[in-house]
Order: sequence, then C-alpha cells, then structure tokens
Amino acid sequence: MASGDGQTADELFARLPKGKQRALEEVGLGLPELRRIAAEDGSVRRVRNILDFDGDRPKEDSSTVWPWIRLLLMAVAGVVICLLSTYLINDSALLVGAVCGLAVIWAGVKAPSSRGGLTVRCLVGAAYVVLIWVGSLSADKWYLQVRGQETTVTYAKPVNLGSHGVRTLYCRAKLPDGSVRQVFHNDKWCTDTNMVGTRVDAVIDPAGHYRPVLGHKSDIGNDVFDYLCLGAAAVLVVAPLAAAVMGGVAEARGSRRGPANGTAA
Repeated sequence: MASGDGQTADELFARLPKGKQRALEEVGLGLPELRRIAAEDGSVRRVRNILDFDGDRPKEDSSTVWPWIRLLLMAVAGVVICLLSTYLINDSALLVGAVCGLAVIWAGVKAPSSRGGLTVRCLVGAAYVVLIWVGSLSADKWYLQVRGQETTVTYAKPVNLGSHGVRTLYCRAKLPDGSVRQVFHNDKWCTDTNMVGTRVDAVIDPAGHYRPVLGHKSDIGNDVFDYLCLGAAAVLVVAPLAAAVMGGVAEARGSRRGPANGTAA
C-alpha cells in the first residue's frame, strides 16, 4: 500500500539509516510487520509515524549519538558529585557515588549495544567504579596538592581502632589551631608513642575539611592510584565520545545510501 506521495512501506523502510533499520527489527518492527500494518490500515500513515518520517524525509536520527553523550554526561556528573561530597563526608562519599551510579547504569542500558556498544558500556562502568572508589579515598590529597598550606604540626597520641576483629594504630597530629586530626597516611614515626610532641612538616587544609598529609606538597601524589585514576578518567571520556562519533558516521553513511536504496526499491 502506497502513501499519498506514492511511497510504499518498503520504500520508506529502505530510506532509513541501517542502524535504525536494525533497531526496528530487534524490537519486532521489521519490514514484514510494517507491511502488515500498512495493509491493515489501508495506508502507510501509521508506518510513517513509526519510522519518524516528517513529510517526505526521515527526521534527524540521533539515536546512536545522543545516548552516548547522555552516558558521558551522567558518568562525569556522578564522579564530580562524588568527589565534591568528600569535602563534607570524606570517605563516605563513595556512597554518594554509588547512588549516582544508578543514573549511570540507566544511561548505559539505554545506550546502543551494537557496534561494540556492550564493550563501551563495560569500559565506562569500570572507569566510573575506579574513579568513585579511588577518588573518594584520594580527593583530600588532590585538594591539598592544589589548595593545601605547608606548616608544622605536632605528633599526637595515635588512636587504636578496630575493624572486623583487627586493631590498627592510626596517626594523629595536632594542628596550629590546636585541633587534633587523623592524618591521611601513617609515616614510620607517628605510631611510635615516644614521638608524641615532636614537630613535623605537614600540608593542611586551611578550611579544616580534609585531613592533613605529613610531609611537603612535593611528597603528595604521583603514586600508582593517581595514574590509575588518570587512565580511568581518559577511558570514561574517550570511550563514549568515540562511540558517538562512530555512530554518527555510520548514520551519515546510512542516510546517504538510504535514498539510493529507496529509489531502487
């Protein structure tokens, strides 16, 4: 059955990008079903609506581009929110990242699975987990690298804390304002109670939100976890962008072939 402009369901379907054709076939709206709908209605009006045709041209299809951009935005937003929340809740920010991860999972499910889409989704998911996990533990030292103030603190009595039946000494330092804070990393002297009262160099957060780091700014960072996060951040951004670019190229090629296929039909 042809439409008012003489086009049949076969011709309309042939003008679609190949990616959209496959997507329709996967959900049971392939050419046989479209022919049945056209025959049942006596026209292809409903077929045109299903195929998103606007007049005699298919609407712009960003179905293989926008989902990847959306996944990128969701993942980046989740990581940023997680890292910013460490300013208030320290290591517990991992829970914030996990909650934001629900939106990332939703965006990943909505992304195409064809053309390596499953691999891209797995890469983004793995990179996100690394960034919120390691990032929530390292955000304070990253902050101190940029905004920290070098000063002198005093070793305070270490605190003996237990978890799952294992007790560990954690170093603490008395800051210039008189407050006592647990430090970011133990050093080889701070767990020695004989060192209590000894002065040592440290980098502190002037606002008091992040734990101090013993040593100098030059001693902070450049460890394996920093490089791990840097690589994860690159994957998080590059993978969905590459998928979006490849999807856009494939759609453009399909659109160019579409009119020729429709004419031949």
